Amino acid sequence: MNTFNNDPSFSNSMKRNCDAPFSNSTTIKHKKHSSLIICMLAVIAVVSLLSSCKLNNVKEDEGLKKYFDEHNLYGCFALYNNGTGQFTVYNLKRYRDSTYLPASTFKIINSLIGLQTGVISSDSMVIPWDGVQRSIDEWNKDLPMYEAFRVSSVPYYQEVARRIGKDTMQFWLDSLQYGADKNKKLYKITQIDTFWLDNSLKITPDQNLGVVKKLYFNELPFFKINQEKVKNAMLFENNANYRLAYKTGWARTDENHALGWIVGWIEENKHPYFFVLNVESPDPNYDMSTVRLKILKDILKEYGFFEGKM
Repeated sequence: MNTFNNDPSFSNSMKRNCDAPFSNSTTIKHKKHSSLIICMLAVIAVVSLLSSCKLNNVKEDEGLKKYFDEHNLYGCFALYNNGTGQFTVYNLKRYRDSTYLPASTFKIINSLIGLQTGVISSDSMVIPWDGVQRSIDEWNKDLPMYEAFRVSSVPYYQEVARRIGKDTMQFWLDSLQYGADKNKKLYKITQIDTFWLDNSLKITPDQNLGVVKKLYFNELPFFKINQEKVKNAMLFENNANYRLAYKTGWARTDENHALGWIVGWIEENKHPYFFVLNVESPDPNYDMSTVRLKILKDILKEYGFFEGKM
């Protein structure tokens, strides 16, 4: 299993209207040349992202298959206990070795790059609605970053990507080795406003889990304040027993299969556990809107979460 910066959790490691399959738009070149020093430091800070992780910290739980079968889905799930360094994984091969388009989970990285470069001035920065009526009502209005992230507005983040520009976006992806294959071959951007949606960029579930683990501890090569803003946008449930933060994704694979993601963390008694759920159906019209969160919560409940006792 590969890791991110020698970390065992980063490797080669809502609703339908929040992130339904979506892609289109034209490319507008808009380069941002700020944060040059931070960009150079990022190369140094994230110079070695891929290395080996031992399998002795992985427990496989094939009993979780029932949650996928219940919804006629296949996929994988992983939970990382930060306190013990232990992974619990269902379908280890898919988790570790198979790659998929990140879909709307890429909004985590897109937000961080936008904030770091100043393209997004703050999480309250509004991008005006372009007037195009889309089937997702929440997208058909002016949106600040915080809300755009939470309703997973594709048009908002396509505009962010265009403003970041291909060269700057490529620099950050290279620095993070985001989407690099097992031979460390770096991904090259195709179209600036669709590359995370069009199956040209692919990541493993392990890599997706590692992103949020690094984010939680402010260990990604971005200013702490920017990482905190993204974490705040990810926090959907916060009560006396637990805090649940996540980002969903929904798209179609090369085979025209429906693909769903949910990645994030659950925190109880100030102790974080990081998770990733990756699900797939051969039916391209499978409704992923609520099933991802239901499977996640069913699994976490089986493991004893939500009662503030972990």
